[in-house]
Amino acid sequence: MEERKFDQITPRAILEYCYDHSKMVNAEALKRLEVRTREHGQIKMLSGPYLGKFLSMISSIIRPKYILEIGGFTGYGTACLAMGLQEEGKIISIEKNPELKGFADDIYEDLGISHKIDQRIGDARDIISTLDYSFDLVFIDAAKRQYIDYFEMVLPCIRKGGVILADNTLWKGSLVHPTLDKMGEGLDGFNKHIKSDTRGDNILMPFDDGVHFIIKK
Repeated sequence: MEERKFDQITPRAILEYCYDHSKMVNAEALKRLEVRTREHGQIKMLSGPYLGKFLSMISSIIRPKYILEIGGFTGYGTACLAMGLQEEGKIISIEKNPELKGFADDIYEDLGISHKIDQRIGDARDIISTLDYSFDLVFIDAAKRQYIDYFEMVLPCIRKGGVILADNTLWKGSLVHPTLDKMGEGLDGFNKHIKSDTRGDNILMPFDDGVHFIIKK
C-alpha cells in the first residue's frame, strides 16, 4: 500500500524562521546524543533541539520536584525536562525497549544531571501503578493508541495545577483528513477525550507535531 503523505503542520519557511530566531538547546553533550540516536537508526523519534527547548522552558517555568516521562526513547527529551528540576528533584523516565537501558547515561553524567534521572524499563501501564510520587509535570510520548490509558493512570498521581504534555497529537497533520491510520485514530480519540474531560483545562497546540497541554484542576 502506498504511504500516505500529508501537508506539514507549519510551512517549512515558517519553521526555518522559528528555528533561526530561537535559542535552541545547544549543549555539546546533547549534540553527541543526537548523533548517537541517528546511528541507532530512528532519528525521527528524537525530540530534538526545538521541541527539547520547549520542554526545558516549560520545566523551568514549573520548577517541578517530580517529573514522569512516558516514552523516554534515547533520552534527549529526558535531559531537556530534567534541566528545570529543583535541585533535589527527579524524573522517572519509562522506556519499553530494553535495548535502550542506559543509552544516555554518559550524556547525563556530562550534563551533571545523572543523579536526577531514574530510568525504568518496561510497559508504562505496569510501572505507573507502582510509583509513589506526586508529579508536577508529565510528558507522554509513547504508544499512541494508549494515550487515554496513560492519561487516566497518571491523573490521580498529579498534583492540582500539575501539567501533562502529550506529544504528536496532530500526527503529521493527518488528524484533519477523513481517513486515519490506527495511531491517528488513537490520537484523535485522545484529543476528544481531553476536550470533554472536566478534570482539567487544555489547549491543543500546532507546535512541532502537535502538543496537547493539560492542567489538572
